[in-house]
Amino acid sequence: MRLEKNQRIGLLAFAVIFLDQITKQIVYHTIEFGHRDERVVLDGFFKFVHWGNTGAAWSVFSGNNKTLAIISGLALVLLFLYRKYFDTRTYVGQTALGLIFGGITGNLIDRIFVGHVIDFLRFYIYQRGGGEIGFPAFNVADTAICVGVGLLFVTSMQSDQNRHLEPAAERS
Repeated sequence: MRLEKNQRIGLLAFAVIFLDQITKQIVYHTIEFGHRDERVVLDGFFKFVHWGNTGAAWSVFSGNNKTLAIISGLALVLLFLYRKYFDTRTYVGQTALGLIFGGITGNLIDRIFVGHVIDFLRFYIYQRGGGEIGFPAFNVADTAICVGVGLLFVTSMQSDQNRHLEPAAERS
């Protein structure tokens, strides 16, 4: 059975949503919310946490969960309506959109049903003198969005390079 491009995008989006929500449910039910109950995997490098984010990336606009839920919903609708303007002819373009759709939807589900986005992956190092410094906690949906946007940049740059290589007569 051969899937058409929108089916591939939708299938990948569903897979991201499923994996994101399953992992968040595991965290929700096994790690206490907050900073006390953390599961160290590699001391001084990686641990599982159960933190909430009512803002955007790196907790920017923290406390604006409802507004960000509306913006996320609008972004999904606009991306869906304007998906033809992205390179969906290639598997890379389809993968990019599937990851972005799935990631936005996964975090939107949290915003609506939990009241914040559940973040649980934390990379860090110890500081001299105590404490730790690290990358903000994130989740599967965040990863999918970042990888999807990165892939869109790559396909966009490749398209621009290909346009510059075309003879002028073919571009008109």
